[in-house]
Amino acid sequence: MNIFYKALLYFQKRGYYVCQRIADRLGIRAKVVRTTFMYLTFVTVGFGFAVYLFIAFWMRIKDLLYTKRSSVFDL
Repeated sequence: MNIFYKALLYFQKRGYYVCQRIADRLGIRAKVVRTTFMYLTFVTVGFGFAVYLFIAFWMRIKDLLYTKRSSVFDL
């Protein structure tokens, strides 16, 4: 197993599900989004990782602000 797949497995297990949520929104596989982020990180010397963390932070804040309520009585 080479270093690329070790890094890929590490981020799949400990990620913030940013790639999965983007892939679900775009209708593509999450693996494609993950490899795109990894290539972007290598090509731009860390800029892709900074974008990934920013999106993870933004999604977390969005989830905290906009929670889905199951009923009107949950207000």
